[in-house]
Amino acid sequence: MILPIVRRDVEATPLAPHLHPVLNRIYRGRNVHSIDELEHSLKGLTHFNQLKGMHQAATLLAETVVSGKRLIIVGDFDADGATSTSLCMLALRMMGFDNVDYLVPNRFDFGYGLSVPIVDVAKQQGAETIMTVDNGIACVEGVAHAKSLGISVLVTDHHLPGDTLPNADAIVNPNQPGCHFPSKNLAGVGVAFYIMLALKSQLQQQGWFDSQRLPAPNLASLLDIVAVGTVADVVPLDKHNRILVHQGLQRIRAGQCRPGIRALIDVANRDSAHLTSTDLGFVIGPRLNAAGRLDDMSQGIACLMEEDAMQARMIAAELDALNRERREIETGMKAQAEQVLEKLNVNEGNIPAALVIYQADFHQGVIGIVAGRLKEKYLKPVIAFAHQDDDVIKGSARSIPGIHIRDVLDEVNTKYPQVINKFGGHAMAAGLSLPLKNLEAFQQAFVEITQLHMSKLEGHQVLLSDGALSKDELSLSFAHVLRQAGPFGQGFESPLFDGHFTVVSQRLVGEKHLKLVLRDESVGEIDAIAFNVDLKAWPNASVSRVHIAYRLDVNVFRGQESVQLIVEQISEPESTRAENATNR
Repeated sequence: MILPIVRRDVEATPLAPHLHPVLNRIYRGRNVHSIDELEHSLKGLTHFNQLKGMHQAATLLAETVVSGKRLIIVGDFDADGATSTSLCMLALRMMGFDNVDYLVPNRFDFGYGLSVPIVDVAKQQGAETIMTVDNGIACVEGVAHAKSLGISVLVTDHHLPGDTLPNADAIVNPNQPGCHFPSKNLAGVGVAFYIMLALKSQLQQQGWFDSQRLPAPNLASLLDIVAVGTVADVVPLDKHNRILVHQGLQRIRAGQCRPGIRALIDVANRDSAHLTSTDLGFVIGPRLNAAGRLDDMSQGIACLMEEDAMQARMIAAELDALNRERREIETGMKAQAEQVLEKLNVNEGNIPAALVIYQADFHQGVIGIVAGRLKEKYLKPVIAFAHQDDDVIKGSARSIPGIHIRDVLDEVNTKYPQVINKFGGHAMAAGLSLPLKNLEAFQQAFVEITQLHMSKLEGHQVLLSDGALSKDELSLSFAHVLRQAGPFGQGFESPLFDGHFTVVSQRLVGEKHLKLVLRDESVGEIDAIAFNVDLKAWPNASVSRVHIAYRLDVNVFRGQESVQLIVEQISEPESTRAENATNR
């Protein structure tokens, strides 16, 4: 779908005297009002004691550590869950505590979160305390079951809570009622990092490290893991998350990251010294996620925790192979989904407010990615369902800016009770399950309620551009400036520019990517690439002039750097299109 390109109307007043005008334009366009908001040092983080429930959480964990009780960490099977779990395991060991292990529910056997069956497994492993990471806020039954077995429970999560909170001994979640922590966007791994900081402080106050003859650990050494989980979970990069990601990226670029993260970068043939926040989401995140999607997330956690570089490389290679398999499955599922949409006569001129896709043979682990791909193509909220058992289907939802998907599901559940079994998530992504027999009723309800929200967005679905770049700015040196200007990501989008160019050449590479050589009157020829183009529209030899929305990037080939445009949208200028239509 081709969106109108609209240039941001931003305040021109410089945030700082010597700030490049394009950077000023970029920051102003992302609602930065003070240069202090771009502070990336750790001192810019709010103190951990501002999180509701933190004192109780630190006290419970400290008592567990000091008394040597058995602690089981229950994680989630995505990259945020894997990074949260590995961070806590590593931090606790750095603090001299070894009576700890973790469980990650296999999505195919147990489903999500602290379920009753997972509590039973934890009990069999001797759990005296359970700590959830990246889950738990909706696990009312699981927490109640653990408490009935005499197990203390600490819930740490970032997902939006329901009407009823679990009866845990302590809950740390910036989104729980009554929590005034300024960042509601922390990922699960961000919450876990804060909890480990609080535990360290509590143990210091109790003289634990002196009694164990241990130095108090530098938990900042784990910020590379925090950065990966934060970006991979696609949470908005507010000030707190930008600090966490920036600090983690600096460690990675300096070669001070975990052996597993370095191995994941290496198997992807990337240069860690030039890694960006976007790379964390598109290079490391998918390889970690592949383990949880197709097999067992324990592989991803093992990679992050591994101390030996050679062993880490072997695990990373296995994760890379799983990721390739995941891509193949995803490609087939996306083709199936497109066929379903064709039968429903869904095209750019006939798109409902939301799309609901179900195929009995869809792979549970990949439905989220398929939903995301369809969302990107049709610019509508999408839910893809897969078979869970004979009676129940499991769905993964992806949304667009302006449509809070978890709130939409809550409205569906309120207006049409008994249709959904359970649901949870946040603004851009959510999960749910429901009886197969309810699918049609759910689809009608979901589209109906989404339509009400979409009507408020009419006329607002555009590509926001940071404007054009001059001759001096369409350069390798300025591309490097932009790389250091982030971190960018969800809610703090990477700079997007637009301009008109003459097409010198165009060809397909990798079956579905359009490689272009473009000419700008002031710059000359410049390389560009558009990924996953519509093969029905491109290549197009009749197009000699294009209007593109693009990101300025550094391409490294055989050790040589060159400037490259990453094309987000390509179309003929309206004047050229009209002229060609007249000539035809």
